[in-house]
Amino acid sequence: MLEVPALLWQLPALSKRADFISVGTNDLAQFLFAADRGNPRLAERYDPLSPPMLKVLGDVAATCRAHGIPVAVCGEMAGRPLDALVLVGLGFRALSMAAASVGPVKAAIRSLDAAVLQAFIASLGEVSGHSLRGKFHDFARDRGIGV
Repeated sequence: MLEVPALLWQLPALSKRADFISVGTNDLAQFLFAADRGNPRLAERYDPLSPPMLKVLGDVAATCRAHGIPVAVCGEMAGRPLDALVLVGLGFRALSMAAASVGPVKAAIRSLDAAVLQAFIASLGEVSGHSLRGKFHDFARDRGIGV
């Protein structure tokens, strides 16, 4: 379970010893941003669709792919249709979510051309800012993907 940012630099070594990696996005985001997601005054200070979080997640997916180790995502990101689309665009293919989220996430993903989203993500380059949520929402809207 990858939930602590320090493990990001150990991922190549872990991939030799682990059968799979599961990314716990809730804790990883909380620790990455040093913000208590349970504190209402701090919870809105970060967005999982921020450039730093997407860089981390993209690096994890690429490292696992390069080492031939299966990787999955669990946490709130996987259960939100827009966030799930971005995870697929980053290279994740296994998402764990609450049962109530399966239908909406499945509908969104089935409407997606993953290669087009991957190209869109690549076109963002080294974008800065608090969140890319608006850009991804526009991407989905422009392609008729319900999120």
